[in-house]
Amino acid sequence: MRLDRSLIPYLALAGAIILIAVFAPWLTPFDPYTQDLSRALAPPDEINWLGTDRYGRDVLSRVIVGSQTTLCASLLMLISIVIVGSLIGSIGGLLGGRLDTFLMRTSDVFLAFPQMVFAIAAAGALGGGLFNAALALAMIGWTKYARLARGLVLTIRSMPYIQAARMSGSSTTAILLDHLLPNIAGPILVTAALDLGTIIMELAGLSFLGLGAQPPTAEWGAMMNNGRSMLQTAPWTVLSPGAAIFLTVAAFNLLGDKLRDVLDPKNN
Repeated sequence: MRLDRSLIPYLALAGAIILIAVFAPWLTPFDPYTQDLSRALAPPDEINWLGTDRYGRDVLSRVIVGSQTTLCASLLMLISIVIVGSLIGSIGGLLGGRLDTFLMRTSDVFLAFPQMVFAIAAAGALGGGLFNAALALAMIGWTKYARLARGLVLTIRSMPYIQAARMSGSSTTAILLDHLLPNIAGPILVTAALDLGTIIMELAGLSFLGLGAQPPTAEWGAMMNNGRSMLQTAPWTVLSPGAAIFLTVAAFNLLGDKLRDVLDPKNN
């Protein structure tokens, strides 16, 4: 795929956010975990640009470090469910038969539950923690990619080049890796780009409910939870991580929308 110039600003925006997350420990003006009770709930000023929280910790530093916590967890979870879901759907669509029926009925069972309700129940059963929250979301998140991959494989498995590969003696694994997955990667990539924002919000939501990252970990949802009781007296403790979530989700949603436009053959 050639790089469309109109895609560059969106890639740059998403890339900038990822770079901030990668280099977060070196970008923070203060230690995000150092407490200074003498400056507790200090409003934004020339020292603490986004103010401090109830323990006197610099909110800007915690937002920056929180980007690493939130993005790393979201990206790792997204990569996991994309790989697992795509492989399950591709194998079922390619082989068909009872295996395909079993895999799709299994996904139907998970799809019968509202995703966030299932994640809350699973995270509560697994116990608190960011890993358990991500695992709870992954337990149901793979179904979307399994369904998508299966539908795409069903449309192309009867194509002449697939039949030619079969007649030439290519194994099922070779057909899957060399012919099917590369040809369904575009729609899956677009879906993943659009899904990243949703995953970020869901992880932040679980942390806000106390089922994700635990104190004193700097994570956007947990920061909003810690500051919600002070929304009227110290709104910066909630608005700052909330704005970070909004900007990050918007950036990746815009990137996903643009990728969909670029990869849509109707627009080429």
